[in-house]
Amino acid sequence: MAQVINMPRLSDTMEEGTVATWLKKVGDVISEGDILAEIETDKATMEFESFYDGTLLHIGIQEGETAQVDKLLAIIGDEGEDITALLNGGGTETPQEASTEEASEAPTEAAPAKEVTTEAQAIPEGVVVVTMPRLSDTMEEGTVATWLKKVGDAVEEGDILAEIETDKATMEFESFNEGTLLYIGLEEGATAKVDALLAVLGPNGTDVSGVVANFTSGSAASNVVAEAPKAEAPKKEMPKPEAPKTEVPKATSKPVTTSITNGGRIFASPLAKKIAEDKGINLSQVKGSGENGRIIKSDVENFTPSVASAGGSVQPFVATGEESFEEVSNSQMRKAIARALSNSKFSAPHYYLNVEFNMENAIAFRKQFNQLPDIKISYNDMIVKATAIALKKHPQVNSQWFDDKMKLNHHVHIGVAVAVPDGLVVPVVNFANEKSLPQINAEVKELAGKARNKKLTIQEMEGSTFTISNLGMFGITDFTSIINQPNSAILSVGAIVEKPVVKDGQVVPGHTMKLTMACDHRTVDGATGAQFLQTLKTYIENPVLMLA
Repeated sequence: MAQVINMPRLSDTMEEGTVATWLKKVGDVISEGDILAEIETDKATMEFESFYDGTLLHIGIQEGETAQVDKLLAIIGDEGEDITALLNGGGTETPQEASTEEASEAPTEAAPAKEVTTEAQAIPEGVVVVTMPRLSDTMEEGTVATWLKKVGDAVEEGDILAEIETDKATMEFESFNEGTLLYIGLEEGATAKVDALLAVLGPNGTDVSGVVANFTSGSAASNVVAEAPKAEAPKKEMPKPEAPKTEVPKATSKPVTTSITNGGRIFASPLAKKIAEDKGINLSQVKGSGENGRIIKSDVENFTPSVASAGGSVQPFVATGEESFEEVSNSQMRKAIARALSNSKFSAPHYYLNVEFNMENAIAFRKQFNQLPDIKISYNDMIVKATAIALKKHPQVNSQWFDDKMKLNHHVHIGVAVAVPDGLVVPVVNFANEKSLPQINAEVKELAGKARNKKLTIQEMEGSTFTISNLGMFGITDFTSIINQPNSAILSVGAIVEKPVVKDGQVVPGHTMKLTMACDHRTVDGATGAQFLQTLKTYIENPVLMLA
């Protein structure tokens, strides 16, 4: 008798889980105690074992997908057993009392997978509905940056269908099925919520107009939140259900207009636009090979700059007196950063403490330290280490605010702000107070490189107890930052400047550095913040103490 297995609650705070790896596949024989999958929770990636014997008949959540607790994860039963009723919502209870660990009632609706089928009676055999996948734990909507397949193309399992921009990165989305791409539900540049209709795959020549109409007429149709083209209503973009056509035509929306220069339009995909911006390429000089001359990713990557002739028609920087502008769509990452910073700024009562440290000893210390073979440290490494040691002595600054309590952290995880093209990310150096200066240097370099290449994992950006933002390398002498919640404070580090200082009653040349700490007044009082900065001053101005 088939057993429904739901997404388990593997921690007390877990509300949703991500399937990191399936260790079994459909058709495998399962014994009680076998590890079915590795599931990523809000705290760790944990093994999830089966409490039943049988054959794995169905997988409801694919690798990399996230689903709420109690959503359909899998079905185990007898080989060849009919589970249609469970998949179509006909069975809402497991045939016997389920374990409290993973199943008590089968959901009335299966958790959407990357590629799922709709109700059996409304879909032709072999047709698969592909929905907007959840590619990160915080992703609520995605933007189709580029389609790598077009309607009519043959698709193999593992082929990359599209590049999808999430709130954290632009990621390749591969197919888990094979067939012909029969329908595209979101054009390039269009944004939709997770689980919105993305595409339809199936046997070549299959009429999927009814499938599309059935899907978009339900709640999924409301998932589309924005489209870059001026799109027609969905009913105009698809053939009528009763029409005997065998292929759903492409949408007829116009290409995305990414810039306007001297009155002429330049058509380019969002990904091509981003690559051009990163490489400093003027799109007006690039010839597009896409539909209607649209510039696509490969056009930008293969572009070789050349000097336009004096009589050439492309003169984007000629002062003609005409106004020009460029509209850049907000990336998913920038939207996420905007939400987080706005929430922090308007919920936490910020105040600021300013200090200026004498850096003579720090400069001499770093110079001597870097004389050791194969060792190089930066001033930022020294600040991270000194801050971590000072936080151990002042847990009130290393704290988090909740409505009913305050959490004083006795471990120190330092978030180091890193600028990336789409905004700012904060990878975390865990247990920074316990690490040596060379270890901190190597870890910060590795994390910063991953951040700029959009390779950071969720785990590498979670768990900070304090954050440091350093703009000294850009010549900024002092600035203020917004607290990276749930932290209670953030340290803004300026440049080291040479200036006259008073020493032993005499004005002499010296080097100083200004720091500003933004504090959440709910957790860090003025005196508490000042005492922390006094301790930090001791270590920065006497860095040899960090080696004790």
